[in-house]
Amino acid sequence: MAQFALDLALGFGIGLSLGLMGGGGSLLTVPALVYLVGQTSQTAVTTSLAIVGANSLMGASFHRAQGTLDWKVALTFGGAGMLVAYFSAGLSRMIPEPFLLVAFALIMLLVGGLMLTRTSVDSVEMSKPRSLPVVIASGAGVGLMTGILGIGGGFLIVPALVMLVGLPMQMAVGTSLIIIAMNSLAGFLGHAGDGSLNITMTVIFTAAGLVGTFAGARLNKRLPAGKLQKVFAWFVILLAIFLLYDNLPRI
Repeated sequence: MAQFALDLALGFGIGLSLGLMGGGGSLLTVPALVYLVGQTSQTAVTTSLAIVGANSLMGASFHRAQGTLDWKVALTFGGAGMLVAYFSAGLSRMIPEPFLLVAFALIMLLVGGLMLTRTSVDSVEMSKPRSLPVVIASGAGVGLMTGILGIGGGFLIVPALVMLVGLPMQMAVGTSLIIIAMNSLAGFLGHAGDGSLNITMTVIFTAAGLVGTFAGARLNKRLPAGKLQKVFAWFVILLAIFLLYDNLPRI
């Protein structure tokens, strides 16, 4: 019963992060599944892709209703990411668990730093034309991380959409969610054949996450998102430091 309650709480928190800030779900999901649920890193990556993909799709539906979703950019960026995520999924099976978690921690440090400087990203005037090669290259880079590490990439996608593609901030958040869902689907299909998915766990996390996503999308309009993002950034950085401390000696 205690484990079930923990699973619900974790799933809700993952969905809340996606609905509120347009990303961060996978940054929480993989470490939570490994350290709190007891899954192996390989199983956690597969489960994370299923959970984050479903929750991101729900969040994208909310933004679509508000008109803050650019389908052209989402399909181009997400299409490139899906292709790379699918073919790179098998690479994670070749990487020992400590290396996988250390790589994950380094990505988290990068993302935490981007989140701390996100205020400057928000205030940038968008005058650049949308460059198709840049959109495709950015999508492919995020797709690579999705396939190998199970990262949906929201907090990497949003700055890329704002600074490189030229989307307004609000539009970038909504667009990022459909891209996360697309990348997660491709990465999941690439991992599904290894039989490592815990279906019961996935259903519990996803159901709780959908409630969290809805709550996060509603709270996004009422809470100071900038302060929340900075708090979350420091949490991500501290979690990354813990992962490095725990796994670097095992390499």
